[in-house]
Amino acid sequence: MGVQKDRVRFNVGGRNFETTATTLGNAGQNSLFGSMFDENWGLQSDAITEHFIDRNPDCFAVLLDLLRTGELHIPSNVPEKLVYSEALFYGLLDHVRTAKWGPFDGNRLHLARSIVGRAPGDGTAIRAGPDGGFCVAHGSMVHVYDWMLEEHPPINLDYQRVNDAIWVDPKNVVISACERLGRDDGGMGLFNALTGELRFKFHVKHENQVKSYTGGALCTDSYSKLFSSCKGRSNEYGIGVWDQVTGKQIDFFYEPNGWSLGDADKLQWLHRTNCLLVSTMFPRKDYCYVSLLDFRVKNMVWGWCDIGDPINEERRVRDAIAMEETNSICVVNEYEDLGFIDLRGSEGTVRWSSRSRLMKGQMPDEPCYPKLALHDGQLFSSMNDSISVFCGPEWVLTSRLKNSRGGSIFDFSIGGDRLFALHSEENVFDIWETKPPPII
Repeated sequence: MGVQKDRVRFNVGGRNFETTATTLGNAGQNSLFGSMFDENWGLQSDAITEHFIDRNPDCFAVLLDLLRTGELHIPSNVPEKLVYSEALFYGLLDHVRTAKWGPFDGNRLHLARSIVGRAPGDGTAIRAGPDGGFCVAHGSMVHVYDWMLEEHPPINLDYQRVNDAIWVDPKNVVISACERLGRDDGGMGLFNALTGELRFKFHVKHENQVKSYTGGALCTDSYSKLFSSCKGRSNEYGIGVWDQVTGKQIDFFYEPNGWSLGDADKLQWLHRTNCLLVSTMFPRKDYCYVSLLDFRVKNMVWGWCDIGDPINEERRVRDAIAMEETNSICVVNEYEDLGFIDLRGSEGTVRWSSRSRLMKGQMPDEPCYPKLALHDGQLFSSMNDSISVFCGPEWVLTSRLKNSRGGSIFDFSIGGDRLFALHSEENVFDIWETKPPPII
């Protein structure tokens, strides 16, 4: 009778299905099936009770087979988007995503799809969401896509130019924008990614007065804090800190003389040291400034500038990223030369590793500035129309990602086990995924 107790029968939209509690257990406690049975997935009666669900039976068959085999097979007569919608109802989206692509690996990425954006003009930034979705900024508009690549209502900033965007969770995105001349509606706001509605704005207070400011680069830490570079009209130049849940200002680091924190291009939170990496690059400034801020002691604990670096007199640094595993910072110039700065050294000297010999062909007339990203121990660097992947202790070039359509890569972002690349022409953006490993 043990086998009898394990059997479960469903009537889904008038069609009968029979499976086992063991198979349903693969759905997890957060699924609809997890709420139907006890925590041990055991049925308490010898009799088989039929459970009626008023949903699409064809999609249920696909999802039940997914729980049995771990593989996703969608018949040609079943709309793929309908399967995703039903997976959302049953709480099985994570299972569908896992079946569609495996763990992220830069050397195993394949181009899953290229999309031509519908916004006029070139895109300015692309940001990956935590669940496989993404958003693309075009001027004063931010277009949001879910992991199924369905577009949600766009976020319209009413002619304010978008500077940066960051996901705080799968349903909310923070956007920084320029202050408009004569108006106080710049700064930052938290928007519902599903509806495009503004939930609240992040204010800057100085001497108990709310100030207008331009929000710049964004990042978050592990404790629900939001950081942004701020450029105001009077004394509010520096890095602001807010509670991303309530929107209340927590702290502000005012810009010391000689550094350009308010114009920062990139912020990165370092979890091990509890410091904030702040980078301001050419052409926003004549030289690159990289610093580490420690809000616990209200001090800049480390800084570096490429003034006087002979290699960068004509090859200025375009991006920087901290690598906590090796206690170093990686910088890249316009020829994809990678430089490494040891954070434990006091002089801040750069060990350069030339990559220009790996580039083929002529530089384009309007090259895009290279960008850096670090993900799962792999280093990524965009250059012209491709993205290079570097691995190992010596950061050896192991693969290149390239799509011949769309021109040079303006920006790219990694998240939700996907890589998204935004091209400079035709608003083309690519979605790169890792194929799932074969099930033996």
